[in-house]
Amino acid sequence: VTRLSDLSTSNWHSRSRSDNIRVYQLDPQREEGNNHFKAGDVQQALSCYTKALKISDCQSESAVLYRNRAACYLKLEDHTQAEADATKALDVDQGDVKARFRRAQALQKLGRLDQAFTDAQKCAQLEPKNKAFQDLLRQLGAQIQQKVAQLSSTDSRVQQMFKLLLDSSAPISDRQKAAQNLVVLSREDAGAEQIFRNDGVKLLQNLLDSQQEDLILSALRTLVGLCTGHQSRTMAIVNEVGMDRLCGVMGSAASTVSLSACHLIQVMFEALTEGMKKEIRGKDEAILPEPSRELRSMLRHLIDMLPASSVSGAGRDSAINLLVKQVPRKSLKNPDNSLTLWVIDQGLKKILEVAGTVPEVKGGPPLTDNTPMSCSVLLNKLYDDLKSDKERENFNKLCEEYVHSDMESKLRAIQTVSVLLQGPSDVGNRTLELSGIMDAVISLCASENITHQQVAVEALIHAAGKAKRASFITANGVALLKDLYKKSENDRIRVRALVGLCKLGSAGGTDFSMKQFAEGSTLKLAKQCRKWLCNEALPLTSRRWAIEGLAYLTLDADVKEDLVEDKKALQAMFELAKSEDKTVLYAVGSTLVNCTNSYDVEKPDPQMVELAKYAKQHVPEEHPKVSMTNTMNMFVKNEHAFSVCVIVCHFKPKMFSRALLPLVSESTDRGKIKAAQALAKITITSNPEIAFPGERVYEVVRPLVSLLALDCTMLQNFEALMALTNLAGISERLRQKIIKEKAVPKIEGYMFEEHDMVRAAATECMCNLALSTEVQKCYLATDSDRLKLLVLYSGEDDERLRKAASGTLAMLTGEMPELCTRIPDTTSHWLEIFQALLLGESQDLRHRGAVIVMNLMQADKSLAEKLMESEALEILSVLAKGDDPKQASIQKAAQRCLDLATEYGLIRSNEGGVNGKTM
Repeated sequence: VTRLSDLSTSNWHSRSRSDNIRVYQLDPQREEGNNHFKAGDVQQALSCYTKALKISDCQSESAVLYRNRAACYLKLEDHTQAEADATKALDVDQGDVKARFRRAQALQKLGRLDQAFTDAQKCAQLEPKNKAFQDLLRQLGAQIQQKVAQLSSTDSRVQQMFKLLLDSSAPISDRQKAAQNLVVLSREDAGAEQIFRNDGVKLLQNLLDSQQEDLILSALRTLVGLCTGHQSRTMAIVNEVGMDRLCGVMGSAASTVSLSACHLIQVMFEALTEGMKKEIRGKDEAILPEPSRELRSMLRHLIDMLPASSVSGAGRDSAINLLVKQVPRKSLKNPDNSLTLWVIDQGLKKILEVAGTVPEVKGGPPLTDNTPMSCSVLLNKLYDDLKSDKERENFNKLCEEYVHSDMESKLRAIQTVSVLLQGPSDVGNRTLELSGIMDAVISLCASENITHQQVAVEALIHAAGKAKRASFITANGVALLKDLYKKSENDRIRVRALVGLCKLGSAGGTDFSMKQFAEGSTLKLAKQCRKWLCNEALPLTSRRWAIEGLAYLTLDADVKEDLVEDKKALQAMFELAKSEDKTVLYAVGSTLVNCTNSYDVEKPDPQMVELAKYAKQHVPEEHPKVSMTNTMNMFVKNEHAFSVCVIVCHFKPKMFSRALLPLVSESTDRGKIKAAQALAKITITSNPEIAFPGERVYEVVRPLVSLLALDCTMLQNFEALMALTNLAGISERLRQKIIKEKAVPKIEGYMFEEHDMVRAAATECMCNLALSTEVQKCYLATDSDRLKLLVLYSGEDDERLRKAASGTLAMLTGEMPELCTRIPDTTSHWLEIFQALLLGESQDLRHRGAVIVMNLMQADKSLAEKLMESEALEILSVLAKGDDPKQASIQKAAQRCLDLATEYGLIRSNEGGVNGKTM
């Protein structure tokens, strides 16, 4: 304990009478406290110091008293008060080494080891030879390592999450965070095993029943982690949680919950079916029974969900999609299709019951807009999986029996036929020819009920799906469609009738010689479709049908020529493509593929053509106006090249890129920019080496670099940077091409851009370009801030920017060790930045940080000393200890850093393998 120094005589006489009285009272209390402390009477010493503090009004005197009282509290193990008093003493004098030492001791006992380590480190710096300070520093270092290992212990983390989730009094935000942490833990083998063995499945069941969406989602995602790739756990979970509960959750009205439950059941199916292929199933090497019983039970529950009125539309779609994925054989080479036959026997009628449901009619189960099409896909998959004529005949018979039994309700029967026509069309065509079906269609068309008319019209539309069926429908349905189109007062009926006529009119496809209707009829139909398309007063669904009609009619060259010239119709089509209804995209894409002639065309063998003529067989004729380049030029003239490319490039990037390249030099100024941006989009969304085969990929560079201009929009700049990033990562020759086009200074300019995404994209591009020696040499120049910028960006909040900058640094410091010694001069915060990388939440950031530190230590011993004197040593020690194979690269780099430090004599290796500083 440090005594208060005696006041000098001169000071005594200079004080006022009140001061003399105060000091006269203060000194005895202080001295008495010192005496009691020496004698071991800590409680009395504490009392004396407290009384002295009450009469002290001098900061320096109070600071000493607080320091002494902190010593008392340490003896009494009241560490909270000890820390508080030591802090008050330090508030007066930051250099009070004893107060700081006592605060470090208190913080150590309170478990705040990081703060205690900082104080002990400061004490050791002020008095390097003080053995007590060095001992405390060693203790704290060992405790920090032990605590980090303990906190990283999977079992400990699982127990912490369970404790929070079971505590009903805990704040909901804490419980939600704990549930999310369980999701993360379940993705690791060790975490999943600990959750399972600690009876975590029961806890997850409680969360599934909690009625709180966030907790239910976390429970489902945790179960996904437990089941992924592990058959034994999956079988146990299926039996413990029960398919009734899981199907109930999947039938929820909340779409996110329903999708998550669907994903979980999908993972369960995969785990069980994959396990059946192995002799030893489960990672615990347990011999388990065949999971076929569980699989069939799961499928039965899914089938039972289909007609249930309590199941939401989204849940029903999820059940259908699961049946589509799990029932049919993955390969037709597999002779066993027993699962398909079982589902047809057990569930075909239930599937058809859903298929025949008309949403507008009350009493049926809830459906979504996608449910009928999902049923069509499932029926088609089941039918295609059948092996013999006998099996297919049985499928046909069951469908016909169901349609006949539903004929009392003509509406349901025709709706079922309509779904079959979209799925197994052969089955649909047979049911369409059944006695009474066409009579029922005619009857429904004549009905005054709008729903009846809609079902009948859609059945006629789907029946005209193939050219060989078009003649039958032409003979029986064209008159009905024309009558409905002319007489109906309802827009949704008229537009559907129009689409039916469009489909029949295009039954000849691209064959110029086959015309279903009289000359000029298709042009009239297309004109009416464009009129409906541009009528913004119509609902989205009706306008979508207008695009469906154009998708058929644009197989005709005259129709596509008219559409390309109709700027208003094209704009309306592109606006619809941006809507939330994504079903319209296929129709828009098909229309544009037709307009640009981007479909694959197989040129017939000339000898076969001559042979066909000789045999008097029909030979398809190509329309003389069909030309991809001509059509593309029309789009560019109307400044719609970009809009076309946005959609069509996803269908035929290779063919479309060939048409775009000439436009970047031959079009209008605006057209050149739009074409270049379309090339950028193709380069971003497709593999450039496939989209631009051979030497064509090098022709793309110049148009992309042209987008790095001030007169281009920020979006165009961003997409150009993204595209150049992809190209720069392919080969050195492409990097040299980019450098030759003088793109590097432009890219560097965008690294200073205020927009976060543009700045990050430019840095990513520079990261790939830095693979080139020519770009690396730019960073050796001492008259620029290039290196400083990368270091500073490595400490930014934007994770994408940090990854790009730190990745560039990791590469440069590895290739050019001479850069390492310049890093401390870039910013005084370089150590903190690299430590933050090592502690980053992202595995990529930690890896980049470890590589940078390794490169710095390999390059210069003095840099290694600075790093080992910082907290980097403790962080690297923890990173090097991990046993997660996913982090092997991080562990290897961290261990290399510790090995270098040992070689330099900066640390010594303990027997247990823990590295500590040499004293």
